[in-house]
Amino acid sequence: MDKIWLKEYPQGIPAEVDIHEYSSLRDIFEKTCRTYGHLPAYSNMSVSMSYRELDELSRDFAAYLQHELGLVKGDRVAIMLPNLLQYPVALFGTLRAGLTVVNVNPLYTPRELEHQLRDSGASAILVLENFARNLQDALAKTPLKTVITTQLGDMFPAVKSALTNFVVKHVKKMVPAWDIAGSVEFRQALRAGRQHQLKDVPLTHDDIAFLQYTGGTTGVAKGAILTHGNMVANLQQVSAWIARDLEDGVEIMVLPLPLYHVYALTSNLVFFKIGAHNVLITNPRDLPGFVKELKKIRFTGIIGVNTLYYALLNTPGFSEVAAHTLKLTSAGGMAVHRAVAEKWKQVTGVAIIEGYGLTETAPVAISNALNIKDWTGTIGLPIPSTEAVLLDEQGREVPRGEVGEISIRGPQVTRGYWNRDDETALAFTADGWFRTGDMGFMNEKGYFKITDRKKDMILVSGFNVYPNEVEDVIMTHPGVLEVAVVGTPDERAGEVVKAVVVKKDPALTAEALIAHCHKELAGYKVPKIVEFRTAPLPKTNIGKILRRVLRDNAQAIQSN
Repeated sequence: MDKIWLKEYPQGIPAEVDIHEYSSLRDIFEKTCRTYGHLPAYSNMSVSMSYRELDELSRDFAAYLQHELGLVKGDRVAIMLPNLLQYPVALFGTLRAGLTVVNVNPLYTPRELEHQLRDSGASAILVLENFARNLQDALAKTPLKTVITTQLGDMFPAVKSALTNFVVKHVKKMVPAWDIAGSVEFRQALRAGRQHQLKDVPLTHDDIAFLQYTGGTTGVAKGAILTHGNMVANLQQVSAWIARDLEDGVEIMVLPLPLYHVYALTSNLVFFKIGAHNVLITNPRDLPGFVKELKKIRFTGIIGVNTLYYALLNTPGFSEVAAHTLKLTSAGGMAVHRAVAEKWKQVTGVAIIEGYGLTETAPVAISNALNIKDWTGTIGLPIPSTEAVLLDEQGREVPRGEVGEISIRGPQVTRGYWNRDDETALAFTADGWFRTGDMGFMNEKGYFKITDRKKDMILVSGFNVYPNEVEDVIMTHPGVLEVAVVGTPDERAGEVVKAVVVKKDPALTAEALIAHCHKELAGYKVPKIVEFRTAPLPKTNIGKILRRVLRDNAQAIQSN
């Protein structure tokens, strides 16, 4: 194919990368720890952990999983944590043991947890005590054999650890009562693992590193299989894309997005690979606290989504942050708005680098280059060793400049979905193109721009919401006759969830329906807007509700 975008690559960016330099993520981890052992690897709440300490602690966790739990290559371990120092210890420990990581959103309800844990077949889980109650409620219907619990301050020095855990549990009362028989404390697991030798487990590109859950055409979450090969490839690709402007062992990267999200996960692995000091932000929604943390460090890079950058720009004190050290501002997960990009550049002096990808592409596939001066309005160019085309409904490439479905091929692309051959078949063309579900076009220089989504997916602050799942929950309310869920534009979140409902019970209120949803859905999936209608919802001649009609009507009303 004619890769016209290569002519737009900045000087020094290769067309292809060596995906065989490393056989696994473990190889990258071990090399990085050897090279940068004395440097800080991660910080959280002003407590730092060096690469050498991370090497030792993750080794202990890996040995615990192997010897105390008897887990063997390919077994799945779930991690249900916000951004804490425990996360990289558990992440790298699981991978070093030859096991597969299943990232779990800590905000999931028992219903959502049950599905993901059953589907993945996870044998063990590490969970922050703050979320243990929801896990307790789901536990009986999952295959979990071991629950490892941790408290917020467990990786802090003794005095700060005890004080933090006391305040969180007894003063702020952030830990709902829970009781899981046979659970093991994280620090206890590390002590037990320290008594054992770590077994060497051969790993290749074909071995599964992550089951990263995402929605689908049905809205039922399914696990995208991301192998060590997929992840190594994307780390090599992204490293090549940003290497020109970043220095090994020097950078300080701020990570406010949750590491269980694939964009933050891979970004962090790239920064880890170059020996960066990674600053974990546990609660970026506390914007005054976040800005206070930023003022303490001379950070050189930050990742985020449009809504986060918008919120920071509107938080008092952000303009005083020492942004003169900033080299890289990366954005993904949702479109960056021109007004946000221009204001960020004005305040920090650095352009936001917008990229594009999906869970299934590990995730980066297309990105703007680091040498852009201002907002481009595009998602950029296919990155090294990546092909991108625009296909019509029959899988044929559309003429240049016309709209088609963005489709990707490359070594970072998943081989399919866990135990879902049907969904895998739907996602790929016969000649191996992964169909993203996003519609767009490519201009004469090879820059891609998204125009619409083929699927009904709603994008809330970078998180995917699938209407079918929300509709299924709403329909369990006895007061609902029929419902359609659509996305509607929102200045802060990009989109929010809107439910259009026909009542069965005239007394049903929006507040009651939203409260019902909160019991079954993570907060970002819960409708922010409920519209009641008396007439039946618009449908096709076979009775399928026309979400697009409702969505278009909502957008037309908002624009008037």
